[in-house]
Amino acid sequence: MKYKQLGESDLKVSEICLGTMTYGHQNTLEEAHQQLDYAVSEGVNFIDAAEMYPVPPRAETQGTTEAYIGEWLQKQQRENLIVATKIAGPGRPFKWLRGGNIKIDRDNIKQAFDDSLHRLKTDYIDLYQIHWPDRYVPTFGQTAYNPEFERETVPISEQLEVFADVIKAGKIRYVGLSNETPWGVSEFVRVAQQLGLPKVVSIQNAYNLLNRIFDSALAEVSRHTNVGLLAYSPLGFGLLSGKYVQGRPKEDTRITLFSGFGQRYLKPNVNEAVAAYVEIAKKHNLKPAQLALAFVESRWFVSSTIIGATTLEQLQENIDSVNVILDPEILAELDAVHTRYPNPAP
Repeated sequence: MKYKQLGESDLKVSEICLGTMTYGHQNTLEEAHQQLDYAVSEGVNFIDAAEMYPVPPRAETQGTTEAYIGEWLQKQQRENLIVATKIAGPGRPFKWLRGGNIKIDRDNIKQAFDDSLHRLKTDYIDLYQIHWPDRYVPTFGQTAYNPEFERETVPISEQLEVFADVIKAGKIRYVGLSNETPWGVSEFVRVAQQLGLPKVVSIQNAYNLLNRIFDSALAEVSRHTNVGLLAYSPLGFGLLSGKYVQGRPKEDTRITLFSGFGQRYLKPNVNEAVAAYVEIAKKHNLKPAQLALAFVESRWFVSSTIIGATTLEQLQENIDSVNVILDPEILAELDAVHTRYPNPAP
């Protein structure tokens, strides 16, 4: 396991981050703790959660994921682990969360991180992320920006001022973004520099062989702002594992259970692209999942790859991807498929 510095923080994160959005829905407390134990035994020191987890989000289960992690953290050396979580924002219909008023403002930030600290049973959060922007942006498979959807938003300066106070109080160490745009990252960095406020250290966006949107404008922003990518959905909701090739059923899997999030993977050319990537894996005697993960891990702008699994066997295979090094021939073959089917699941 290798470790990378996260942005301009002093956090050294493992190249694999354990995603936990299934804990409390697809995974029981016991299964979650088995996964956490195994991941740490393999050198993973980075765990990612969110106040809205598990997914699919429901009032009855909201916060369960953090609670499962909190129970586990009680038996760990907390200082050896990097725990990340997220505050939900407006734009999602979570009426059960803080009465449906979930702007990224002072009251909501204070309530959200206090609740997360309580569930996680910890005194501080290493990386606190804005799950999606307070302002309107296209998300989860939407690709076109429509000014008609713009809404009232909390100014970025106000958001950062609150985070500055929370950091000063020692309750969070660093701030990150998620599902952000090039303009958003640049503006957060600009405002922080201009006003002497905390600079964001990371951006958590979807990135995989079916969705390489980050390769262009966001990669340039990442390079010049030193804000690294935490790549989520590196297996494209499991499609890139090859388990759905040749018409295999998708019942009771993420792609169907999480329909609101998986819609980006139900588009033209997705199945064709997946089949082509699976063939490359077979040609080189690699497991499709490990090929897909190794590709993400090879990208210069990726600080850590967030993996999620519902079984311990899947987790073991995914973590083993750190031992797979893709040679130029394989990378060229992957690029050829990308040229033929560019970003079918943005």
